[in-house]
Amino acid sequence: MNATGTITMTMREVDRFKVIQAVSEARLKPGQAAERLGLGVRQVERLVARYDAAGVAGLVSGKRGRVGNHQFPAGKAQRALALIRERYGDFGPTLTCEKLHECHGISLAVETVRTLMTAAGLWVPRKDRPPRVHQPRNRRACLGELIQFDGSDHRWFEARAPACTQGPCGSDRSSSCVAGAVPRAHQPRDRAQRLG
Repeated sequence: MNATGTITMTMREVDRFKVIQAVSEARLKPGQAAERLGLGVRQVERLVARYDAAGVAGLVSGKRGRVGNHQFPAGKAQRALALIRERYGDFGPTLTCEKLHECHGISLAVETVRTLMTAAGLWVPRKDRPPRVHQPRNRRACLGELIQFDGSDHRWFEARAPACTQGPCGSDRSSSCVAGAVPRAHQPRDRAQRLG
């Protein structure tokens, strides 16, 4: 109830008031009211008792106008945002959250840091980013002009032959694939041999 004596109610609370009033006046049974409101019979009986004791004001949510339980202490968000702007503007939300906790003792959830950074314009959510443009590469004109190699070291022939590296290579022009296998004895043993 405010200073003028009026009570602000949502439409859901008005509907609840009508049903609870009908139960209080014995026009509706608590079981039927519970079914209409989607509550239990005991909850309906508690609401009827509150309505009988305090009137319409007993049906309005007691949390209205009060500070939430999970609200930040005054200035914590501003302090965190000032640190983020000063030191961690180019970090992502997860790393920023970790750094705030480790270096400054400010414990915030990653989603809270993400929300603060998004509101300040320091982070753009993935769904709001413009799509990346990848230029297609034209194929080479001649066969053999660009050949791509790959290697996979494995015992391809099991115990029938020594271990080798399968080395498929493909030509960009024809998209053809040529596969070859090089025995391990003919392969360089380390990077120095390969580069030397």
